[in-house]
Amino acid sequence: MNFWWIINFRVLLDVLFASSLGVLLFTRVKEQRTLWLLRGYLFLVSLAWFVQRFANLPITSKLVDALVLACSLSLAILWQGELRRLMELLGTGRLAVILGNTQKEFRASSNTFAQLTEAAGRLSQNRKGALIVVDMGSDLRPEDFLFPGVPIDAQLSSELLLNLFAADTPLHDGAVLVKGNRIISAGVILPLSRQGISRYGTRHLAALGITERFDRCICVVVSEESGTLSLASQGRLERPITSSRLLDLLKELLDPSSASGSKSTSINSSLKTTSSNIETKVAQSRGNLVKNNDSKESLN
Repeated sequence: MNFWWIINFRVLLDVLFASSLGVLLFTRVKEQRTLWLLRGYLFLVSLAWFVQRFANLPITSKLVDALVLACSLSLAILWQGELRRLMELLGTGRLAVILGNTQKEFRASSNTFAQLTEAAGRLSQNRKGALIVVDMGSDLRPEDFLFPGVPIDAQLSSELLLNLFAADTPLHDGAVLVKGNRIISAGVILPLSRQGISRYGTRHLAALGITERFDRCICVVVSEESGTLSLASQGRLERPITSSRLLDLLKELLDPSSASGSKSTSINSSLKTTSSNIETKVAQSRGNLVKNNDSKESLN
């Protein structure tokens, strides 16, 4: 009796752990194509387990095992960046990032958006290259960078950002790390991305590289050659953008509630404007009809 209870308990734990791992993987994957690949791979693994467990089919079992091994190697090549990031998180003991628990230490205000936008706009006008990393809860640490830079720990301001990216300063080539309303460090060297090497410069590749590894992290990039503004988020780059567009994107990414409120306000105002225009046109048409009728009666 105790023997069968132990077997059932082991099976229950096995199913529970496998289900928890599957739920964790599916909740962390956001791209649709990657989700399809993960579903197909898990289906093959489940099929191989079913054949080995319940069916006495040696040749089929060998073929399914070979297929699972080939798919595992293919996924290891396709997801080498994600697997490297997973091992880094496990090595540093940051399980909260793996489980998807957001950090609550990030606090952004409207002044933060204004200072970042103003500094980026002025740097764009003067064609001075800049790279600003905004940590929204990824808990970036010195070991996450190729070079952690020089600690600053100062209040965020557009004047300080302009001084840090001045051409004659020793820290202008690196990135500036911003967390909340403070500048944490400057002169940070970021890991580069492997996508778009022929299209983008070093700053844009660095912005893509850090946002690929951390989903709660964005980068504001100013091109030194053309002065165009760009915003990198989750391994995607939006460029070129204006200062007003940058402000809207920052509000949307850092404070979605305010962005949705501003969108609804703009929609309501546009609807009000449209309705007032329609009422004005209707009144004008009625007035024209009355004038035409009066002119016809006078002629008669």
